[in-house]
Amino acid sequence: MLQCTAVTVVPYFEALLALATMEGGPDHPPDVIATGDFLLCELGEHDESVEHAAHLWTADTPDDRDLWLLWTGTGTHRLYRLDVLPTCPAILRNFLTRTVTSCAYADHHHGPHSFSVTDPLGELISGHSGTGTDEP
Repeated sequence: MLQCTAVTVVPYFEALLALATMEGGPDHPPDVIATGDFLLCELGEHDESVEHAAHLWTADTPDDRDLWLLWTGTGTHRLYRLDVLPTCPAILRNFLTRTVTSCAYADHHHGPHSFSVTDPLGELISGHSGTGTDEP
């Protein structure tokens, strides 16, 4: 499944407050985000009835809880919430390569797990990085 293409500006002051007050948050929240930063929804494609979700911070705590920016709507009708959520417990085991991939989303997320979502833009960029040219 392809990744959702929704993008939003980070509500700067609300995000700073959330980072500063969360257990396991950063020592200096302004180093994490800046005014005017944008985040891309990380979930697989979905309809407007589902909240978009973007990861902001991985908490330094033993219980695997991360700060997420969740939003719905567009323009002046956009509603945000910042929430510290547990990590999805799903894992993908590849018995041939003996690798284990954990889902990178928050628990109870909508749609498929992160290991089943493809970011075509990210793959395009990583496929051309380090080539030394601007040509595809």
